[in-house]
Amino acid sequence: MHRRTVSTVVAATAALALSACSEQPTAVTSPAIAANRNTSVIDSSSPRFIRQLAAQRGIVAFPRSPRVRPALVRLGQALAFDKILSGNRDIACTTCHLPAFETGDGNSLAVGVGGVGLGTNRTGPFIARNAPPLFNLGTMRHLFWDGRVEIGEHGHFQTPAGRQVTPAMTRVFEFGPLSAQGMFPVTARAEMRGPGNELAAIPDNDNTAIWAALMRRLGKIPKYREMFREAYPGTRFKDMTFAYASNAMAGFFVSKLTFTNSPWDRFLDGNDRAMSPQQLDGARTFLTIKCSICHTGATFSDDQFHDVAVAQFGPGEGNGPSTRDDFGRMNVTGDPTDLYRFRTSPLRNVELTAPYGHDGAFATLRGFVEHYSQSDQALLNYDPSQLESALQSTVLPTAPTILAQRDTLLNGVVLTPDVVDKLVAYMQALTDPAARDLSDLVPDRVPSHIPVDHPHPSSAQPRPRP
Repeated sequence: MHRRTVSTVVAATAALALSACSEQPTAVTSPAIAANRNTSVIDSSSPRFIRQLAAQRGIVAFPRSPRVRPALVRLGQALAFDKILSGNRDIACTTCHLPAFETGDGNSLAVGVGGVGLGTNRTGPFIARNAPPLFNLGTMRHLFWDGRVEIGEHGHFQTPAGRQVTPAMTRVFEFGPLSAQGMFPVTARAEMRGPGNELAAIPDNDNTAIWAALMRRLGKIPKYREMFREAYPGTRFKDMTFAYASNAMAGFFVSKLTFTNSPWDRFLDGNDRAMSPQQLDGARTFLTIKCSICHTGATFSDDQFHDVAVAQFGPGEGNGPSTRDDFGRMNVTGDPTDLYRFRTSPLRNVELTAPYGHDGAFATLRGFVEHYSQSDQALLNYDPSQLESALQSTVLPTAPTILAQRDTLLNGVVLTPDVVDKLVAYMQALTDPAARDLSDLVPDRVPSHIPVDHPHPSSAQPRPRP
């Protein structure tokens, strides 16, 4: 592209950005364009212009995923679906991250230990947060809603276990923070460890002992010993820690849950007809208002933390006078400025992953997008009827405190229904068709011979919402 043309696009983009806080993006006009009669102006609705906007916003194609050796994928798949990793052998990682629900569970808040049923039919004690989807996590630097598992600029891992995640363990990690993620739900009493078993008897802060006990369980099953040796040739099972198990699950997720063939991906690759006219218009809107400041990069997440004025409800994380609040990132950093901040959600396959928000406060994608329009008023007028009935009475009266910390990027944002339509249309273009049916990921059996979760068709339907 010629320098003058690039300058024209930059000027036009700047003009569009000025409308980011308004109800509707304005037409593309710019003094720079008007002043330069010799400049070739690019049509603001053209595919070429949209691609240039995306590049300027840092929204790029998803990088090629590493090839994962098949033996590691098979081991990771078995572990992800095997309830042997839970204290009472009654819940697997995929009990809350069901392929039938596109790696979520369809509930506002996940139901952990003591739960009965699957998907939207599951009942029991809620945990504090929504079960986030597992798509395209291999490039994320912060995992979990509060980013408690992360990797720094110099490759140093930071986790809730501190030095218990040893250098020998991190050398096993092949997929960044995702390799460490699986080490922590198994240690959480409410999520998987539960009461009344040998894992529950271990002190909460002794992660090393919990992980060692899980490896002893796995080591009693000859098939698992064989699978570990095949996945890690040259390493004896007795020399392996739970880091090897967690890394294997990460390998499975990277291999089977990385999707890069959405209409948007095909559009970035040069196919001008990959998206519908409405989706193309939605892309232009998304890229010229504030959405793309935080939802950027290949995953559509800046990997940072923001207070976007979401209501707090449910059991919470033990914070605040009620102990039912959730202070978000502040629980990790101890920094008061991180109060109520949660990680920016990636948007790939987002239309499939309702409900939305760190606590699943929004039943529909449109509802979540609408929330960003005058989000202060949206929080004050939040309608809890969209929640499960057991959660509707648990909304905390913390709106003033949440709004005091609300991200200033949201100041003045107003979205008309037409703009919301365009944004939702564009986000639907981020869905890879292959992500719509993940049933082939579910194994028929696992080495422990504990039955694998197979949701009944009725549990794979969205929960009815008012």
